[in-house]
Amino acid sequence: MIPLMTSGGIALLVAVFTTPFLIRWLIRNGIGQQIREDGPQVHIAKAGTPTMGGICIVGAVVVGFLAAHLIPGDHFSRSGALIVLAIVGAGLIGFADDWIKFRRRRSLGLNKRAKLGAQIVLGVTFSLLAVYWAHASTLVSFTRYDSIGLHLGTAVWVVWATLIIAASANAVNLTDGLDGLAAGSSTFCFACLAIIGYWQYRHFGIYHVADALDLALASVALAGACLGFLWWNAAPAKIFMGDTGSLSIGSGLAALCLLMNLDLLLVVIGGLFVIITLSVVIQVISFRVFHRRVFLMAPLHHHFELLGWPETTVIVRFWILAGLFAALGLGIFYGDFLSVGAV
Repeated sequence: MIPLMTSGGIALLVAVFTTPFLIRWLIRNGIGQQIREDGPQVHIAKAGTPTMGGICIVGAVVVGFLAAHLIPGDHFSRSGALIVLAIVGAGLIGFADDWIKFRRRRSLGLNKRAKLGAQIVLGVTFSLLAVYWAHASTLVSFTRYDSIGLHLGTAVWVVWATLIIAASANAVNLTDGLDGLAAGSSTFCFACLAIIGYWQYRHFGIYHVADALDLALASVALAGACLGFLWWNAAPAKIFMGDTGSLSIGSGLAALCLLMNLDLLLVVIGGLFVIITLSVVIQVISFRVFHRRVFLMAPLHHHFELLGWPETTVIVRFWILAGLFAALGLGIFYGDFLSVGAV
């Protein structure tokens, strides 16, 4: 329990106290957010707000995770190291995207092919290391490695895991459109995974996740980092996380669920991200096929803004949804534990 508290506490403190220094450096160098011309008009006032705040999130996760391992008796695991590598790798992709936006003074960074290509490389690298280095299960899972019993084999599982990582990264990226929305929503998800990871550690005989405690440490470090960053990112935001933050958070979320054998439960735990992504998919399909828009604007949070909801109202209500989805995922996980225990 002490390593968990250390990991989350240190990550939170690092994010809280380093973000102001990053804000001042970004302001001195004129690195600010470029606002989409087709976005809500109320967002124009946010132009120039410092971005790339994800640097502090990634840094806080790494420091918090490493600090927990300074405690005697707590050892590094391959799975834990792999989570950190996935977060840092995704953060580098996001940083490249944010830097191009700054250099070219536009709201678009890496083109779609380059961005997706980099995510695929990251996903394949992670997946291969997960199988051959961290010895991850190649079964499709829901609440346990054997909850479904469908064995994909290495090649298909690598494709499956890569798709999950790319989808999760982009889902969080789409959610990062209002002050504190992605950071707050992600905190619920990682807190849920920290509890699940610790439970898997205590009940290894059921879950067979050898590095569950280390995965819980990574989860709580991510929760602490997101919460600490939220101190400065809450409306009105002093800094945005940018793609540096959203891609690393989304990739970390997917990587944790894959190594914790929660592939399909990710859809429940991150239910808010799924809904927001579906709103974009529905909008695009409807416009291209029927030449009509289902929503006033996609992603979904902008639809409610255009309906006249204040930004903070949209954020808090979406946080409530995110918390409910995370609680539902935790409830499903525990309900499955009770059913297994009964048998």
